[in-house]
Amino acid sequence: MSHVGVPRGTVRKRRSLALLTTGVLTIPVLAGCSSGGEETARGVPQDIAPAARETVADGSTANWAVDALPATFNAFQADADSATTRITGALLPTLFPMDRTGQPKLNPDYLESAKVIEREPRQVVLYKLNQQAVWSDGREIGAPDFVAQWRALRGKDSAFWTARNSGYERIEKIERGADDLQVRVTFSKPYADWRSLFSPLYPKEITGSPDAFNDGARTTLKTTAGPFVLKGMSKSKGTVTLARNPRWWGDKAKLDTLVFRAVAAKDRTQALSDGTVDIADIDAATADRITLARRDRGSNGQPLNHGPGSEITPAQALRSWAQAHGSDEDAAEIAQAARERNRKAVVAYATEQKALRDFAVRKSLEPAYTQLALNGESGPLADDRVRRAVARALDRQELAQTVLGPLGLPAKPLGSHLALAGQPGYKDGSGALGEQNTKEAQALLADAGWTRGGAAEPPKDTKAGSEAEKKGGKDAEEDEAEKKTAGVAEEDKDAKSEKGEKTEKEAEDDSTEDSADSAAERKKADRDSEDTAASRDEGLYIVGDDNKPGAPAPATVGSASAVHVLAPARTAAAQGTVLLRQAGVLGEDGAVAATDKQPGGAAGAYAPVGTAAPAPAAAKGQLGKDGKTLTLRFVLPSGPGSQSLRSVGDKIAAMLEKIGVGTEITKVPDESYFKDHIASGAYDLALYSWPATAYPATDGRPIYAKPEPATDGSLLVEQNYTRVGTDHIDQLFDKAAAELDEKAARELMKQADARIWAAAGSIPLFQRPQLVAVDKKLANVGAFGFAAPRYQDIGFKTRQAAGSPADRKK
Repeated sequence: MSHVGVPRGTVRKRRSLALLTTGVLTIPVLAGCSSGGEETARGVPQDIAPAARETVADGSTANWAVDALPATFNAFQADADSATTRITGALLPTLFPMDRTGQPKLNPDYLESAKVIEREPRQVVLYKLNQQAVWSDGREIGAPDFVAQWRALRGKDSAFWTARNSGYERIEKIERGADDLQVRVTFSKPYADWRSLFSPLYPKEITGSPDAFNDGARTTLKTTAGPFVLKGMSKSKGTVTLARNPRWWGDKAKLDTLVFRAVAAKDRTQALSDGTVDIADIDAATADRITLARRDRGSNGQPLNHGPGSEITPAQALRSWAQAHGSDEDAAEIAQAARERNRKAVVAYATEQKALRDFAVRKSLEPAYTQLALNGESGPLADDRVRRAVARALDRQELAQTVLGPLGLPAKPLGSHLALAGQPGYKDGSGALGEQNTKEAQALLADAGWTRGGAAEPPKDTKAGSEAEKKGGKDAEEDEAEKKTAGVAEEDKDAKSEKGEKTEKEAEDDSTEDSADSAAERKKADRDSEDTAASRDEGLYIVGDDNKPGAPAPATVGSASAVHVLAPARTAAAQGTVLLRQAGVLGEDGAVAATDKQPGGAAGAYAPVGTAAPAPAAAKGQLGKDGKTLTLRFVLPSGPGSQSLRSVGDKIAAMLEKIGVGTEITKVPDESYFKDHIASGAYDLALYSWPATAYPATDGRPIYAKPEPATDGSLLVEQNYTRVGTDHIDQLFDKAAAELDEKAARELMKQADARIWAAAGSIPLFQRPQLVAVDKKLANVGAFGFAAPRYQDIGFKTRQAAGSPADRKK
């Protein structure tokens, strides 16, 4: 299951210009801060129920859930996604897949060797291919396939619609070696990440022409070279079916058939329980249900103490029975219907729980991390002091604990943008920014001019004699007059009290006033006590669910025209603008259109009837400057699978409130979260993720590259959606990409990481959890962590299990 907040197809597109899911979406335990060399942190092991091949039965079918059918089988196109990556991994050559430690490892199924044989005057890499390696049509894998892929991806022929070319543009020529099994690649300039090239490797029939590249590999792959071949794709059934490759020269695939089935995240529990799928990425709620199902195995048919109806107390049950059998026929009918609905829900839940006993939850840390992104293009966060203050206010340990602790996974904050714990070169570089420190965060804000009384101050450019000053002067005079009047009244009251001149009626009136004052004070205290929570949720409402004069009558619940979008009242205008530009904020070249960078929103934006007015900034101790409060737009996904991100967002908002920074939390649909907000720059704060990589110099550069202005006024951000970067960071990436000494390259990456921390545009929080539900009879599959799956080793442990869980219904 993908996660909101992870760029769609990001594993592939990180080597391209511009374009996540919500919410979102990997492995090792992270080490603490170190001033020395590389960290010695150990990675969390993968959890795949490993078994020797001889203990795995031959034959059978396994069903694997994916979020959706792949839009393309061409992994180098812009709309390639996680399903593309997963499926092509079983069909096409990957020369250097990642191992358990996140390092590229030579794949002996395709290569006998591959190494740099010359450095001067040009870098030369010699590939020696496995002499048994052939395409599914019987042709040998050879130099023509390498040449065709290089020409398609090097970026010189715009007829090829490719989303990335990093590394391929550095190749000068490709030649046949001493024989057909040798491929000699000469580079025009050094390239440290040469192992990232030619994976996956496509046959020349696909990469040899623009038509075949652009369209031929979108819906089918006629020629492959993996343990499986593509048998077919059914859009009506939502399946992609792979069959064992009869020409495969490596270890024979244990499964006869491997079916990838499109199942939405919200439907995973049902799909598991009814036998539709055997393997599925799941959320914490589904993992809890599987754990409870296995715990309840020995309950001897006793009613479950969880699920529908479990919260009903004996007293409530008795009351329900009495109502259902009472003399009031209408009330009885309603109660009987409710009891019947509850009974059916209990039976359905119990049936699902019984089926879920056959699954195990495999868990590890996903090779990806969640970050807090700070948009530094404009507004308060354009000031690096404000960005650093926000970062210094965060208790990253608490945030990691919020997500990972309940799952029993190591909850340590991530210390690097460019490596995860367990990978070579990992070092905690967060010291370049500094640890959490509220006082220092407040000092940074003060230095930037944000003060407690700043919201009440007129802008510095207000001219003398302006309307604001005149109005202010008039108000001050009126306030003074009111104070004097109040003072006289108070003196009269005191005089009467001292002289005992109160009449009985006056005493009664005073008593009434005292009671009213007490009630008012209690009411004010109640409001004050709610201030903290209100400061985070104030103004939250449903756009369109109001009765503005002159507007059409609101749609009724359930009507087709009802459109509900969560947004805070104070940002209704900005949200309206976003809603009006649902289609294509980014240009084809990855540029953000100049018209989409303008602040403000649609004229006439308003809060709905009944929306409480925001609490005054002064009452909350919020900082301000030049008459404006320090309030940041915090965009979060609203889907059911993004609850953990929203929990983290709420905690971040509370942490920022302590230093006087307000947040306007906008919850948007998962499907528009990335495209319409993150990529377009319509946010100040956001949570999204990036995957781990074995090639940080190549894959990290577009994410942290300094944005460049285009001639049309737009901003070329590549994949740096925080819009924060420096020339020095770019130079360090470029040096590392050309450094053939691995140790020296890692040192350059550590320096780059320290500077990324100091720029405070991206704050890594934690590695994401990886939870996978797997039929407990399946072996060698589950939470893989860094490592790529070995599809040929996946299978059922016994002959009895030779069939999908769907057979349980037969």
